[in-house]
Amino acid sequence: MKAKDLLGRHGEDLAVGYLETLGMLIVERNWRCSEGEIDVVALDGDALVIAEVKTRRSLDYGHPFEAVGPDKLARLHRLGAAWCRDRELRMPLRRVDVIAVVDDGGGSPVVEHLKGVAEWRSDAPILWRSWA
Repeated sequence: MKAKDLLGRHGEDLAVGYLETLGMLIVERNWRCSEGEIDVVALDGDALVIAEVKTRRSLDYGHPFEAVGPDKLARLHRLGAAWCRDRELRMPLRRVDVIAVVDDGGGSPVVEHLKGVAEWRSDAPILWRSWA
C-alpha cells in the first residue's frame, strides 16, 4: 500500500474512533459506487451522517478542511442518496460532516470535526453552511 493510502487509512481509523466517542454508530466504511466513495457512513440519533475524512501530515499545503468545497459537498450529497437507494432506506434527515486529521507522526494527532456542513431533509432543500 502506498504511503498516502496508509496515511488516509490511519486518518479514517482515528476519525471512526472519534465519532464513536461521540456516540455515533458506524454503519459502513469506504462505500463505493460508480460516482465515488463515502469514507464513513454513521448514525447520529435519527440522522444519517456522511463523513468525509481528510488527513494531512502538516498544514504546509493548507488545512484539510480546505479540500472540501462546494463540488465535493454536492458529490457527497449525491453519494448519500445513492447509499440510501442501494440499501432501500429512507432517511428523512441526512447530513455531511467533515473530519480533519493532522498527524506528523511525531506526537498526538489532531482531530477536528465540522458537524453539519450540509444538511437536508427528504422534504426540504439542502442547507449549505460555510466555515470560512
